[in-house]
Amino acid sequence: MDGTVQAWVNGWVVSRGAAPPTPEPWGWTIDVGMHGHVTRHVLGATGDGLDETTVRKVAGAVTGHGVWLKAFRDPTAVCRWLDENWWIDPEPGYLMTTPLTAGSAPAAPEGYRLRSWSRGGVTRVMVAAPDGSLAARGQIAPTGETAVVDQIETAPEHRRKGMGSLVMRTLQDVAVRQGARTGVLAGTPAGRGLYEALGWTAVAPLTSAKYAPPATARG
Repeated sequence: MDGTVQAWVNGWVVSRGAAPPTPEPWGWTIDVGMHGHVTRHVLGATGDGLDETTVRKVAGAVTGHGVWLKAFRDPTAVCRWLDENWWIDPEPGYLMTTPLTAGSAPAAPEGYRLRSWSRGGVTRVMVAAPDGSLAARGQIAPTGETAVVDQIETAPEHRRKGMGSLVMRTLQDVAVRQGARTGVLAGTPAGRGLYEALGWTAVAPLTSAKYAPPATARG
């Protein structure tokens, strides 16, 4: 199994409050317990190490709505191995990582309010705009040497003002103080530029697919 994928799985379940991951020969099964996201299967190999036979075997055993498949390989390959019962996210994701070093997080811009709190092993950060609305948010789950950054979001009207950088640097500083040395995240194309500007590196593409068979015609 790829160590970065395993670190992401271990931190993601803490961040989302999901069940502990169940090891499989090909990766992990995670029970999430949400409507539309009941369970997810995360394949443990990345890139060319993830083969067609494995993907087809795992996908072929799925029969329930709301089951997700996470494969760390380019969607152009994975989509050929899944049948019409699978909806494939048209936006490819990226598994990213960075060394975490101690540093001081920047202050919030004038008029904005930054707050962070920790509960259940997860630290959350929010930035409130001058009018009290949400400007940006994010969370991080340190699990020993690694920490998983998750659910980074900046409101459209507050983008390009350094909000994402403020949230990320604050979260990373928290993780370092808790002993983490490596950061891991699964990012979107929209967030990749921010993460790379902060020193993160993409180590594998990510394809997300959901089992959603077409409705059976009724005569």
